Amino acid sequence: MTGFNDQVIEEFRQHKGKLGGRFEGWELILLTTTGARSGKRRTNPLGYLEIDGKTVVVASNMGASEHPGWYHNIRHDQRVTIETGTETYEAIAAIPPAAERDALFAKAVELEPGFAEYQAKTTRELPVVILSRVDDRVRGIGDFLVEVHEWLREELKTLRAGVDDLVAGRADSLIMEKSLRAHCVSFCEALTKHHTGEDMGAFPMLAQRFPALAPSLTKLGEDHVVVASLQKRIRELVEGYVHGESDPVRLRDDFDVLAGKLEAHFAHEEETVVAALNVTAPAPSFG
Repeated sequence: MTGFNDQVIEEFRQHKGKLGGRFEGWELILLTTTGARSGKRRTNPLGYLEIDGKTVVVASNMGASEHPGWYHNIRHDQRVTIETGTETYEAIAAIPPAAERDALFAKAVELEPGFAEYQAKTTRELPVVILSRVDDRVRGIGDFLVEVHEWLREELKTLRAGVDDLVAGRADSLIMEKSLRAHCVSFCEALTKHHTGEDMGAFPMLAQRFPALAPSLTKLGEDHVVVASLQKRIRELVEGYVHGESDPVRLRDDFDVLAGKLEAHFAHEEETVVAALNVTAPAPSFG
């Protein structure tokens, strides 16, 4: 099969996606994935369908009892490369939830009845995969997440400056204490709301659609627990300082620990989920 695939791939590339013989008239792409065990790049010619504006492939394996290798690969690494014959682009491979999968498969059967025959040959449910182009020109919800992080980063800087002013005695103590407490409460509430939204909504959705992300998402969720504990400590120190019960230098040191943890968390989260989020939904618009 490997030799046959290599021949198809060579002809596909030589003739800009146009094939003759048994594949004449077929709509094919070349899908390149990263081997789940080998880590090597693997290319497969696949038939594809355009359904409701989505590029869709079915892991039929011609009705065999096992999923094709490329499907196992995208469950370990959702980043793929697609060749159409006229262009090559990076994409994200998503596994839709059950209801969406069923609707897409029904439409796939309408367009290509052969998929129903393949399904009848095996007891496994044929997976449906959505291939979404990674397009930096389109603002997605992942970009919105980065914007939220930037706002939180700026709020952290403002809080840190306020703590420095207290330590150095550069401002009216009473006014600064009240401002710091109000700012701290506002920041902590915003951060908690952001992380709760991820834990309850974004992360479960991403784990379902992109199984390869599940371990990283679990780690990010664990980070949220650590950050919440640090937030609680900071708020206690700020309240204690206002009541004359905390050392401002200790407050500054603990705040720096929180800021460092948050910056590392934000950076890891952006590296891990932004691309997947961007192909999942557009950024929210306001106004």
